[in-house]
Amino acid sequence: MSRPVVFLGAGPGDPELLTLKGRRLLDEADVIVYAGSLVNPALLDGVKAEIHDSAGMDLEAIMAVMISASRVGKKVVRLHTGDPAIYGAIREQMQRLDKEKIVYQVVPGVSSALASAAALKVELTVPEVTQTVIFTRQAGRTPVPELESLRNLAAIQASMCIFLSVSMMDKVVGELTSGGYPADTPVAVVEKASWPDQAIVRGTLSDIGEKIRA
Repeated sequence: MSRPVVFLGAGPGDPELLTLKGRRLLDEADVIVYAGSLVNPALLDGVKAEIHDSAGMDLEAIMAVMISASRVGKKVVRLHTGDPAIYGAIREQMQRLDKEKIVYQVVPGVSSALASAAALKVELTVPEVTQTVIFTRQAGRTPVPELESLRNLAAIQASMCIFLSVSMMDKVVGELTSGGYPADTPVAVVEKASWPDQAIVRGTLSDIGEKIRA
């Protein structure tokens, strides 16, 4: 009898930002497949589970571990960074489990976007400024639909949380300014939000590229 597989949001990095439910599931797990260096290893301290770092595994290898363990009745946790719903790539894994008729559940986590807002001490929704928050990314190796390009989204003038794009900062700035954000729009880049070595770079669209290079 197979056991349900759990997709668990690890949160942004700080072990205390893992949910109570997440802590219990990790402690009870027999097998944990975690997202490599993106997950704070402190989250795995003291667990009894067999642990697999998915950084060096392709989808087939990840699914083989999860499916075989589930089928022999082991408790399997697939540990994703932040919240699994945001750039978690869980859809393709869930489709495979559906095909194998293995039940699964998703347990949410704190997104790095929210941990970044907390680190910056900012409110993403401010009355009479913006009541909308956009989670998006710059097109790179993974394409983005043209309707969702940063240039098009910039027309909304909302708060924007841009993931996975710091290596393309000049392109990000070009798209946002072309789309309508003024050059003096405040920008903050947060690296490893909530980790002990968290780093923050603040600037505006006019100078953030140079500050990041520095």
